[in-house]
Amino acid sequence: MPPLRQEVDAGAAGLDPEALDRLDGHFARQVDAGLLPGFLVAVARGGRVAHLTVHGMRDVAAGLPVTADTLWRIYSMTKPVTSVAALMLVEEGRLALDDPVDRYLPAFAEPRVYVEGTGEDVVTRPAAGPVRVRHLMTHTAGLTFGFYHAHPVDALYRAAGVESSVLPGAGLAETVDLYARLPLQFEPGTRWNYSVASNVLGRLVEVVSGQPLDVFCAGRIFGPLGMTDTGFHVTDAQADRLAELYGETEDGGIVPVPGLPLRGRPRFLSGSGGLVSSAHDVHRFAELLRRRGELDGVRLLAPHTVDLMTRNHLPGGADLRALGSRPAHDTPANDGVGFGLGVSVVTDPARTQSPSGLGTYGWSGVATTTFWVDPGRDLSVQFMTQVRPRSSHTVYPDLKRLVHQALTD
Repeated sequence: MPPLRQEVDAGAAGLDPEALDRLDGHFARQVDAGLLPGFLVAVARGGRVAHLTVHGMRDVAAGLPVTADTLWRIYSMTKPVTSVAALMLVEEGRLALDDPVDRYLPAFAEPRVYVEGTGEDVVTRPAAGPVRVRHLMTHTAGLTFGFYHAHPVDALYRAAGVESSVLPGAGLAETVDLYARLPLQFEPGTRWNYSVASNVLGRLVEVVSGQPLDVFCAGRIFGPLGMTDTGFHVTDAQADRLAELYGETEDGGIVPVPGLPLRGRPRFLSGSGGLVSSAHDVHRFAELLRRRGELDGVRLLAPHTVDLMTRNHLPGGADLRALGSRPAHDTPANDGVGFGLGVSVVTDPARTQSPSGLGTYGWSGVATTTFWVDPGRDLSVQFMTQVRPRSSHTVYPDLKRLVHQALTD
């Protein structure tokens, strides 16, 4: 497939060219200041790209520029893809959202919930109910990440060897079985905690479909959608286009850091954060969702399924801050934002930290990649770079503010 390209004049698409220049200039200054190596930003209205800018370097040391066909580690933007895979199986009647996970992954039978204590003195009790498929998609299963350092269960993940979510040397099946042996932070369905749940969901896709996750996604999602640059590893022919990964230093600069081992098929196929992709392919996936399950005559999901995916599923219509596990998710950035089946969903634009339309959905990756779709404004946006920040940064709120300043209708 050819690289992403601009398809329509910005003004004709209801975008202010001067405001878009301000957007580009803002992030170009971050590149000039050494805060970002380079970036790609694309803004589409009605599915047609009306603004596309590349700036800076994909590899600073090698002097290689960002191009429209640069490949990016999209990390947690993998999660919505894994949810689409699972929802395809739901539509086929092979899986149901309320199915207990242990029906397919027996290691999740008889889950236990944290009560008190730390380390070897942790006290648990039997969970009141099972972990269900919908809990995995909504991150309300009670699972966690070991790197949070916010709850005693997080420490148990680290002690078990899965601080980075991956058991060293293990595959997806073995790692997921390990998750199942660890206590849940809370009763399934009662709180929200961003977690390894999408890895469990990816394993569920494997068991139900009878195919490895990469084979299922390639045959059922990437191939039909023409997402030829998306996968769990890069080929020799693609390798030169892969951007270098950088980490933020204490003084705010950036240095190269190790990334996913993308050369050769990985043993661990992460449904949580394992994909590499291009701007073209991210746009294709966003279009699938914006068009409610169909793209260029290929239908992967029924319209009502995408509608279900992109609605808030948190109990009582709560937002992430109200329902989120504390202190990890007690942040103003989570006000007015709920969670659907693999994507965040804006539920109250007046309470969000950044300008957002009601019902806007999307997700981001740890290396500062993001996409969102605003159905009310027929707007789709993506931003790509490769920086793992040390803490929260302003890229996402700045991007939303600058994009919304450019809207003229």
